[in-house]
Amino acid sequence: MNFNLSQIPARTAQPRTSGLTMVMDKGLSINEVHNFMSVGGPHTDVIKLGFGTSFVTPNLRQKIEAYQSYNVPLYFGGTLFEAFLVRGQLDDYIAVCKDYGITYMEVSDGSISIPHTEKCGLIEKLAKHFTIYSEVGSKDAAHIIAPYKWIELMRAELEAGASYVIAEAREAGNVGIYRGSGEVREGLVQEILTQIPAEKIIWEAPQKPQQLYFLELIGCNVNLGNIAPHEIIALEAMRIGLRGDTFELYLNK
Repeated sequence: MNFNLSQIPARTAQPRTSGLTMVMDKGLSINEVHNFMSVGGPHTDVIKLGFGTSFVTPNLRQKIEAYQSYNVPLYFGGTLFEAFLVRGQLDDYIAVCKDYGITYMEVSDGSISIPHTEKCGLIEKLAKHFTIYSEVGSKDAAHIIAPYKWIELMRAELEAGASYVIAEAREAGNVGIYRGSGEVREGLVQEILTQIPAEKIIWEAPQKPQQLYFLELIGCNVNLGNIAPHEIIALEAMRIGLRGDTFELYLNK
């Protein structure tokens, strides 16, 4: 850090296995990648090229190489995985990821329906070649999943080989673990945490109040995802009590 300040909580060091910040890139240019990483690199643990943006991104290979030059892992959004899968092109998708040097993969079923045993089989198969982030939850706000089912799904996907499970929220933070207003479904989250280790869950939390909730509940080393590039420094400051929302969290009184 830039100067000495007491009573700052200890953040895990990169490369982290907990306290992850996953940033969602929805269309940065190559120049913007370099600008972002010059500031955000020390606080960014993984990049997601959101939903299906990779398909229409100009100079995609050069953009991926730009991120890779900073030794930050990245992966294509789960929606792209589902788009290939529903078209019967899983082998093509695997080949695309390998061609672009992508070693992480999101396995999700937020937009399509996959029998859970089949999804777990896919995770087991793909985990032999990639680090798997498995997303749980639907992008359909009308599809409410009971807490016990979230736990059952998360546990099974971790056992199948996922390194982390992602709690679905979409890019806007208004489905899955959140109500349409963006309010956290607190009972759901707290019940999940009775059975699934916090360090194995990445909570999609694009909104500041959502980030604050998880920081207060779990601590500065909670795993957070779907963070906008321009919010990375603000989030890191909030993680360690240097933003008004968390100012009191770590002070000895």
